[in-house]
Amino acid sequence: MARPVVAIVGRPNVGKSTIFNRIIGDRLAIVEDKPGITRDRIYGIGEWNGKPFSIIDTGGIEIDGEDVILKSIRMQAELAIEEADVIVFMCDAKAGITQSDEEVAEMLYRSGKPIVVAVNKVDNIGRSELIYEFYGFGFGDPIGVSGSHGTGIGDLLDAIVEKLPELEEETYDEDVIRVALIGRPNVGKSSLVNAILGEERVIVSDVAGTTRDAIDTPFEKDGQRYVLIDTAGMRKRGKVYETTEKYSVMRAMRAIERADVVLVVINGEEGIIEQDKHIAGYAFEAGKASLFVVNKWDVVDKTDKTMNEFEKKIRDHFLFMTYAPVVFLSAKTKQRLQKLLPVVTHVAHQHAMRVQTHLLNDVVSDAVAINPPPTDKGRRMRINYVTQVAVKPPTMVIFVNDPELMHFSYERYLENKIRGAFNFEGTPIRIFTRRKSDEG
Repeated sequence: MARPVVAIVGRPNVGKSTIFNRIIGDRLAIVEDKPGITRDRIYGIGEWNGKPFSIIDTGGIEIDGEDVILKSIRMQAELAIEEADVIVFMCDAKAGITQSDEEVAEMLYRSGKPIVVAVNKVDNIGRSELIYEFYGFGFGDPIGVSGSHGTGIGDLLDAIVEKLPELEEETYDEDVIRVALIGRPNVGKSSLVNAILGEERVIVSDVAGTTRDAIDTPFEKDGQRYVLIDTAGMRKRGKVYETTEKYSVMRAMRAIERADVVLVVINGEEGIIEQDKHIAGYAFEAGKASLFVVNKWDVVDKTDKTMNEFEKKIRDHFLFMTYAPVVFLSAKTKQRLQKLLPVVTHVAHQHAMRVQTHLLNDVVSDAVAINPPPTDKGRRMRINYVTQVAVKPPTMVIFVNDPELMHFSYERYLENKIRGAFNFEGTPIRIFTRRKSDEG
């Protein structure tokens, strides 16, 4: 089920990113040691009182001058307003209400969306009275918070989840493979949807950033049922923003949340750029099965080495997704298109695969015998046993004498051994280390 979306908006330097990081906590920490993944984030996952939600941080734009400030505020706020179910309007207690705050508030009035006013930098009791000025916006009770100290965050989250909509469960059967197409603007996602379906089901345009709302398209091929999730539909003229990167990431995240398999579409003619890594990183962090689709292969000047060289570039750029297969094709000419769905089906099955505990322990025992864990200040980690606790993605728990002795490099070694034995092609593997006494 797709999570509801919360957006944090406000003028620059009011502490949006600090509050964003407070809300998502350390949920992104599992990828910190993954090489090659881009660090800056505008999208994360929060949860409060059992209610999960996606959260957008609209901060981080570089400011060059007054006119650019107002333009940037407007651009960010409009993007977030359009995307969000609940909006957190972030203000600064020390600065009070500024003209820029009023600019943002005006947009929020027009949105009709639920608004929570958060007044940051209420770092002590003496500043708590500063929040009263912000009742003047008319959005209800403002909530005083401190990004630096973490106070008031619980009250803020209470107010957010109270306004979150109840989302309906999806009705697709378990055997239906849900496929999301993601990628930066103009890589040919909509053309690829049409090629797969064999008909013009999605409007295609040469203008980057013309796709809009997510459309689900069910179809069947060789007895397997699929649903294609594409962010499709024309956007209004004048709404093609300069921040197409952030816009495409927002849309991609919504599609990723609902997918079993994610197709990371790359423009074979233009090659790989940094934004491709941004977008692929979200598929990895969401734990989805993935494959790279290099589109527009028909217009690439090729030799007998070109495909191998391009795949090597993908491996070099996407070090955190070495498990993902690569398919080269042309949506326009349908060259090599027939290779795509069999790979999609294969990685979907790998994503849902469960390994028997005794087989998993045999592999890990052999791995430890070949390469024992290194010692740390005279202490050595002892692995008691391993079990798979979930699928989609395959998730393993390793019970040990002391989880702090599990070094990242040794965890990577065990993951590679598990992949070598059971494949798990196209899917990330999650590994958690627990103390044996934690089992209950």
